[in-house]
Amino acid sequence: MTANANAAPFLRAKDVALSFGGVKAVAGVDLDVAEREIVAIIGPNGAGKTSFFNALSGFFYPDSGTVTLRGQDITRLRNFERIRLGMSRTFQTPSIFAELTVRENIMMGLQAQANVAFSMRGLGARGKELAGRVDELLDFVQLRSMKERQVATLSHGGQRLVEIAMSLSTSPSCVLLDEPTAGLAAADTTRIMEVVRDLHDRLGLTVIFVEHNMRFVSALANSVLCMNRGKVIARGTPAAVLSDAQVREAYLGSEEIVNV
Repeated sequence: MTANANAAPFLRAKDVALSFGGVKAVAGVDLDVAEREIVAIIGPNGAGKTSFFNALSGFFYPDSGTVTLRGQDITRLRNFERIRLGMSRTFQTPSIFAELTVRENIMMGLQAQANVAFSMRGLGARGKELAGRVDELLDFVQLRSMKERQVATLSHGGQRLVEIAMSLSTSPSCVLLDEPTAGLAAADTTRIMEVVRDLHDRLGLTVIFVEHNMRFVSALANSVLCMNRGKVIARGTPAAVLSDAQVREAYLGSEEIVNV
């Protein structure tokens, strides 16, 4: 992809800082993300990456600094306002309705986006249109054959795929994924990897994710931001960042960088 060197970044965080009870979780972090880029945010436990991720997505407002999307200041916008601008996110613990079926979960997201009151029953022509969209989204995450299963009966990886499909119901241009492979078996990790790659390759989305699985990072990310103690210690290609001496020192004793 060829980018205009003079164009403003698709997403920009400038000097973002965030503290909790006197502890500075994020200390002046900058990040520029190009349109359709896949960016991984990594770091050892306590590095501040989730706090920074929350500031990007509006889950927390930063104490200082700015976040812009397509040049528009979104620093203090609420979650639903960011969704309207094309940003969606998932959480480390899937935010889904476990007692409902897979289909019902996706339909809830679509009806909310369409400003249609949720109903288990049909909605006439509009209902058929939404049902078709449900099938499209479930095809994308490889879950159409399970659409009538209760979400609680799915594997942890299957539940994550449901949440990703729900995030796509808002027709986003940018998807933020919070540790999409946390706690997953190898087979589920592979499925998630395929879907995240398709977010970029098939849908043309910008993807930002926090992740501990370095094989996942190396396979998918165009660039990597590594944090430690609230600050950026490295930024570049996966190969460059994961071979950086500071990055390896930051992980030493707490987590292992493998297969990179």
